[in-house]
Amino acid sequence: MKPQITQTDADSRDPQTFAIIGAAMEVHKKLGPGFLEAVYQEASAIELADRGIPFHREAETPVCFKGHRLSPRYRADFLCCENLVVELTAASF
Repeated sequence: MKPQITQTDADSRDPQTFAIIGAAMEVHKKLGPGFLEAVYQEASAIELADRGIPFHREAETPVCFKGHRLSPRYRADFLCCENLVVELTAASF
């Protein structure tokens, strides 16, 4: 018997991730391509706030390797909902 592939229900998606992706899509829709990452980051902060999505901008997080805390720290563009890391990348083609 072959495994059955079914379409994922919109209701079964993680609502926090879905909301963050929606905010990112809105920023891209309104600004379009061509700007530096800083422009998208500022617009994303506005959009996340407008949507009531909790976030910390440029959240610094310690990095551990095999039980050892490393000197360099990781700085995420956004930490949303206390547990979702969001990294922005602007690319020109």
